[in-house]
Amino acid sequence: MTGPSVPRIFSRRRVGSRILRQNARASAGATQQFIWQDICEDTAERLEFVRHEPKRPLVLGMCHDPLRAMLDNCDGDMWDGADWTIEEPFPAADYDFIGVVGLLDAVNDLPGALIHIRNALVPGGLAVASFIGGASLPRLRAAMLTADGDRPAARIHPMVDPRAVPQLLQRAGWKDPVVDTRSLTVRYSSLDQLVSDLRDHGLTSALANAGPALGKAALDRARAAFREQADPDGKTAETFEIITLTGRRTLAGT
Repeated sequence: MTGPSVPRIFSRRRVGSRILRQNARASAGATQQFIWQDICEDTAERLEFVRHEPKRPLVLGMCHDPLRAMLDNCDGDMWDGADWTIEEPFPAADYDFIGVVGLLDAVNDLPGALIHIRNALVPGGLAVASFIGGASLPRLRAAMLTADGDRPAARIHPMVDPRAVPQLLQRAGWKDPVVDTRSLTVRYSSLDQLVSDLRDHGLTSALANAGPALGKAALDRARAAFREQADPDGKTAETFEIITLTGRRTLAGT
């Protein structure tokens, strides 16, 4: 008897492509990865608060200071995620800390990914995973709906509701699971500036069945709709919700 199949919402190829593009833009030195920087700062603060000093850490995603500086002297791994998927079992299972920067926003089997993270920890090991949540990008969503008119297309992929996550962590066997959220507000002078930031972060759509590309007229409508949501100074405030999951593997290794 086989279990239920996992719905294919995201394309693995497109997920890999957006990571490769993110890395290429970062190598060019002209990117704005403020979300990943914020997550790395927050993760480093959490490690200091719980006095967890990793000896064998793993970081998945873009690792910035101060988290990188904190872990540089450890015997660990840092993977950007381009040549591997978090939905597969980890090659090793001997990490005392796993940090995930992004990545979990575009997985087809989130419960399975959480189980793989737990299984890759040594008994008592700590995991901290942060990613973009369901309350993100309300202004962009509204602009895309305006652009498509009476025939809305799938352009922004569904995101995780933080209220559903505690149960997922319990199902995945995380010990002492904690879920918290915070928001980053960024003000943009144009829709194009927002899209550029999304590309810098590898946060463009990775849908398996994405809608058709916007034509010129639709793109003009989207730009106008985004401007119409602006504050009196002409800048539009966009929101990024960050969900952070924290938990351990039991001392018994289960």
